Amino acid sequence: MDPDKIYKEAEASMESAVEATRHEAAKIRTGRANVALLDGIDVESYGAKSPISHVANITVPEPRMIVIQPYDKSVIKTIEAAINKSDIGLNPNNDGTVIRLTLPELNEERRRELVKVVKKIGEEGRVSLRNHRHKANDYVKKGEKDGGIPGDEAKRLLDEIQEMTEEHNKAIDQLLTDKEEEIMNF
Repeated sequence: MDPDKIYKEAEASMESAVEATRHEAAKIRTGRANVALLDGIDVESYGAKSPISHVANITVPEPRMIVIQPYDKSVIKTIEAAINKSDIGLNPNNDGTVIRLTLPELNEERRRELVKVVKKIGEEGRVSLRNHRHKANDYVKKGEKDGGIPGDEAKRLLDEIQEMTEEHNKAIDQLLTDKEEEIMNF
């Protein structure tokens, strides 16, 4: 395999691991309203399951409130039922035209639990980065063994892959630090 291709594939994989970690961390409820809380909740409408964002307009008018306004008012009950069945822990308030989700104030104990969850998400992201690094290193070593990559080129490429892994680890660390700060201080 071409050394440039190995590097580019490893970089793309590591960037997707950081993005996945960012996405998972965004789902953590911090007391601040975020439409990402509704990701993964599907609504049965018109004979098919669709994400809430496909059947309703979602806005955040206040720091602790999400407003869901269905495009078709006939699906408001199914949206409400889907939210109730989900594990986001919020009670929808349906006034017939819109659904309001009010996020409660977090207590100290709950904040500490959420920080633990964020750290777990971060560790999963780091494990993913290490797996991508390991896979790229295996390609480099195989290429060196097969004679497709010269020894000095392989050494340089392994060093670059390690540097890239460290950079992406720093990105995950920063993301987690920011999320922990948001949880503890909002």
